[in-house]
Amino acid sequence: MGEIEVGRGISQAIRREAQGLGFEAVGLAPLRASDHGAFLRSWLEAGRHGSMAYLARPDAVEARSDPSRRWPELRSAVVVAHHYATPPGTTASADDAGSHRLEDDDPGKGIIARYARGRDYHRVVKKNLLALLRFTEAEVGQELPVARAYVDTGPVLERELARRAGIGWFGRNTMLIDPRRGSYFFLGSLLLPFDLDYDEPFEADRCGTCTACLDACPTGALLGRDEDGAPIMDATRCISYLTIENQDPIPRELRSAMTNRVYGCDICQEACPWNSPKIVELSSEEDYRARPGSTSTSTSGRRAESHSSAVASIPGTEAPSLTELLEVALNEDAWDSFSRGSAIRRAGRAGFGRNVCVGLGNWGSPDAVPVLTSALSDPEPLVRAHAAWALGRVGSAEARAALVSRAAAESDDAVRTELAAALGG
Repeated sequence: MGEIEVGRGISQAIRREAQGLGFEAVGLAPLRASDHGAFLRSWLEAGRHGSMAYLARPDAVEARSDPSRRWPELRSAVVVAHHYATPPGTTASADDAGSHRLEDDDPGKGIIARYARGRDYHRVVKKNLLALLRFTEAEVGQELPVARAYVDTGPVLERELARRAGIGWFGRNTMLIDPRRGSYFFLGSLLLPFDLDYDEPFEADRCGTCTACLDACPTGALLGRDEDGAPIMDATRCISYLTIENQDPIPRELRSAMTNRVYGCDICQEACPWNSPKIVELSSEEDYRARPGSTSTSTSGRRAESHSSAVASIPGTEAPSLTELLEVALNEDAWDSFSRGSAIRRAGRAGFGRNVCVGLGNWGSPDAVPVLTSALSDPEPLVRAHAAWALGRVGSAEARAALVSRAAAESDDAVRTELAAALGG
């Protein structure tokens, strides 16, 4: 593709259209080598990325470090932010929309990260980014086949692009923070093959001496800043990583710190003063609202072998009952209904069941014993192992009887280890 001629007003036209599509913040930045390529490589070499091997692939590292090596034709990034903070009347009261962890008041209710309570954000943001691309193509008078639209899935450092585009700065919690709107927003980037009128980068660090996010993180995943000021996270200790990307057992020493958080975590954002009700901007996007529960679902089709009883209801995503969530996770049809069109599906049925078992173990109520007993017969060892741990935490006579019964039949070594530990062996 040859040099593309664009009018002087194209940058402003793109901004206006992006705002008209519902993006609250829009910034324009040049595509060039990353300022943080060395940090990315050292972070990966230290194993801070855990099992997210896709981050460490050589081609992905090269593309993130210098986009021009992957896409020499691309010159500019249009970076957009789409806010998802919960409006009053769903998970927060009218005078407290951003900072209070309301669901923590009931340990028998599961907490799903705010961003995952509605429709999968990848679909929502990507749809509008593609609409912005079509608008841009109309403005320049030709198709742009080399253009790329990414929402958290491509090999680009979106937060760095957003800072370079003037949207915000890297907080100590590694989140990008917009001083006018807080950090409850999704980022998307549209990469284009021509120059634009770029914004000034956001140079200030407005965290100051505040360490609220570091102090609040229950697992110690936030490690402060390095000598160059870059915030460091050990993903292997982050509740979001543990409940979503991690496909393995959750380390025992971290399970109690998860409390009742079953998918993702907002603690570092909830603790941040920049997400106070006086600053945080509420989203008007209906697709990000928490999903309501449904009264019933057919379970005559696929079903986890261990759990043949019908699931009477599918819980919603706002403070759902932990016992109901595990009922759903033990039933293939119910899980499919609950997770369809949601980011929650990324955890997988077994991973989500593992998470809920941990939540039930931290709750420690005898009311959890029946569903945890059913989980001891789940076809996935990952679920059985964490159900055993949870029953050990409950510690009632009924819980112990279920553990003893399963120990006589269990063949998986990892599950046997958890059963023995739960029984005090």
